[in-house]
Amino acid sequence: MSEFECCFALLTPEGPTQLVEGDVWAFVDWVMADLSGLEMVRRLRADPRMANAHITMVLEEDDPEDRRRALKAGADDYAIAPLDRQGMLDRVLALHPINRGKSMDSLIELGDLVINSSSELARWKGEKITLRPNEFRVLRYFAQNPDTLFTRQDLIDALGKEGDPEYLRTVDVWIKRLRFALHQIGARDLLRTVHGKGYVFDRPQT
Repeated sequence: MSEFECCFALLTPEGPTQLVEGDVWAFVDWVMADLSGLEMVRRLRADPRMANAHITMVLEEDDPEDRRRALKAGADDYAIAPLDRQGMLDRVLALHPINRGKSMDSLIELGDLVINSSSELARWKGEKITLRPNEFRVLRYFAQNPDTLFTRQDLIDALGKEGDPEYLRTVDVWIKRLRFALHQIGARDLLRTVHGKGYVFDRPQT
C-alpha cells in the first residue's frame, strides 16, 4: 500500500498560495466573509491549478435547493456543518483511492515549457531542463502562477520551507541555479528579477 500524506492549507478567493502537489481536496463554506461559497466554488473551478480538485460544499443545513445549487456551481459533493478538521480528513480517507498510481493529470503546459510532475521532468521546446529537486519545485510553482511577483518569503511559504531563516538566502541559490538551467537551453527571458521586491516568471509567448 502506498503512503498517504495530507496537509491542510487555507484557500483564498485568489486560489492556492502554496505549490499544488498531488490530489487536492477543497472544503468550501456556504457562507464566507468576502464572497459566497458558490462564487468561491466557481472561482476554483475556473483556476487551472484546481481543475481536478475534489470540492465539497459545506452547507449550513441539509436543504435540497442548496444541494442543487452547490453541485451546479461545480462542487463534487456536499457535507452538513459543522465539519471539523478530523471530519474533513475522514471524508478524504473514505473517498481517496490510496492504492492507485500517480495521477495522470500532472502535466503543465505553458507555451514551449512542459512540466511532468510525475516524472519530475521539465522540457523547453522538447529539450530537457536539468534541475535539482528544489529548483524543479520552484519552476513548477512559477509555471502554476505565471506573471506573478513573488518575494523570497512567498517562495519559502509556497514550497513549505518556512521556519528556517537560512532558507531566505537559499532562495537566491535556487533562483540562480534555475536561471542558469533555463539559459542553458535557450529560455533566457522567462525568469525576471524585480530589484528590491522579488521574482516574476513571465508567461512564454506562443
